[in-house]
Amino acid sequence: MTSPDTTRRLRPQLINQDIESLHGLQTISTYETNRADATVTNLQQAYQAMLTTQQVETEKLTMYRAAADAARLAEWEFHNAVIAMKEVVRGQYGSDSDQAQAVGLKKKSERKRPSRKKLVALTS
Repeated sequence: MTSPDTTRRLRPQLINQDIESLHGLQTISTYETNRADATVTNLQQAYQAMLTTQQVETEKLTMYRAAADAARLAEWEFHNAVIAMKEVVRGQYGSDSDQAQAVGLKKKSERKRPSRKKLVALTS
């Protein structure tokens, strides 16, 4: 028998079926086994461990989303501050200045002028 791929998550439907099986087992008062991994105690411990780790995962995902939102907002605040600084440099030193070029703006004199398109007369 091939070993299961434990790198992928189980479907929620399968986990729900397993939980229902555990609840069903708890109604069987005569259940006994020599397999350590199939005892009622081991099953209950595994179930509690699953619930605990799922809760930790949910909490960390929530913290991750909050951190991602904060980082996104900080990036936008920084970007908007840089845009404002470029506008101030352009206004204070002019759009054709070395200072404007130093902050990443293109000098007005270095911009390529639009070329004229030749009109072709249609002859019939």
